[in-house]
Amino acid sequence: MTTAEYRLPPVLDLNQAAPLKADLLSLRGRPVVVDAADVERLGGLCLQVLLSARKTWSQDGQSMSINAASDAFTQQWTAFGANQGALQGDAA
Repeated sequence: MTTAEYRLPPVLDLNQAAPLKADLLSLRGRPVVVDAADVERLGGLCLQVLLSARKTWSQDGQSMSINAASDAFTQQWTAFGANQGALQGDAA
């Protein structure tokens, strides 16, 4: 099965949570690589969507990794207290 690639938009705020969820669910059932290189702002709701997706993929026996995270994405991810291992591909 081919790995899907998904590029995150620069702003992941409240308005992007529902579209992000829908986009990720459309890729369910196959491995996904999430490109976070362009992210300038990560809001709490989108962080929850990403963490939930990681858990869902894990439960489905599929891989989901977050690659090429921008400094802003990494800093905001950490500021929320999210598991740093989830950025590296470990369990969320």
